Amino acid sequence: MRDYCIRTATPDDLDGARAVMLDTVYRDFGTGYVPRWHGDIVDPATAYLAPARHTLLVAVDESDASVVATAALDSRGPLHPPNPRQVAERYPSGATAQLRRVYVRQEHRRRGLARRLVAELLAFAKADGGYRAVYLHTDPTVAGAEGFWRSLGKVVHDEREGASGGQAVVHFEVPLLP
Repeated sequence: MRDYCIRTATPDDLDGARAVMLDTVYRDFGTGYVPRWHGDIVDPATAYLAPARHTLLVAVDESDASVVATAALDSRGPLHPPNPRQVAERYPSGATAQLRRVYVRQEHRRRGLARRLVAELLAFAKADGGYRAVYLHTDPTVAGAEGFWRSLGKVVHDEREGASGGQAVVHFEVPLLP
């Protein structure tokens, strides 16, 4: 059994975090790096470490000190476009904690890391005191992603159900901790 340390990322963790994120967009999403969607991956320090209301967490495998999972939160709500107008209006920037980059290397999945990371992000959002909602969107074609998020939150919009099909993205709200 492996032991993992969940912690706030430091500048020394950024190369490992970036590698997890890039591997995920290439291997799991099949999109590769798309600058308009993934700018935070290239510069996670500016996106998550510098702003006070943002954070980047990492899970580190204590056997070799490698970053094996990431999870981030920022205060930017979903934008329209590409997201549906009603979703963007419901989750405005500043009042919305958006969960991002909850990624676990394939060989470390099914060990509770994503759930632990999300719990830490929710505690961070609650402690901030200024967030009224926690939002995220996921690609339901990624194995396990939709089921995982359904276990933690509620669907607020499923683009697969619209006439145009949108981006085939599922939008969720996750409750803040009590």
